[in-house]
Amino acid sequence: MPELIVRPSAKLLKATYILSGLLAVAVAVVALAKEQSAWLYLLAVPVLLVVWAGLRHIGRRFTRLTVEGGRVRFESGILSKTARTMELGKLQDVRVDQSLGQRMLDTGDLSLETAGETSRIVIHNVDRPRQVADQILQLAERAK
Repeated sequence: MPELIVRPSAKLLKATYILSGLLAVAVAVVALAKEQSAWLYLLAVPVLLVVWAGLRHIGRRFTRLTVEGGRVRFESGILSKTARTMELGKLQDVRVDQSLGQRMLDTGDLSLETAGETSRIVIHNVDRPRQVADQILQLAERAK
């Protein structure tokens, strides 16, 4: 069983779904109140928001970082897959970057790096990134 599985956060996606629903209801209410079907064209906005969020949601499901057996494995992609594996004992740097919006949502970008400069793995919008970084560092210490 994997020691740790990390996926991108769904917080922003959930908020987008809720906003889209509220916007669709508001447009429908205004269109019915004014008895003008021209307002119904504004329903395209929440539909586009739901499509955008749905595509991001699918991409989120196919992106993960797994820590198990002394290795870190990053996999992403739906039709074409990208997979990177690094030895947990060779991990040199775990970095967390957070924008203001990410800090408010308690999400952030997690970056793992080994000795080579091209060996960086970045997973965006991780929930509780500092706690995840600490867990990875603890697992790396055990692997050494």
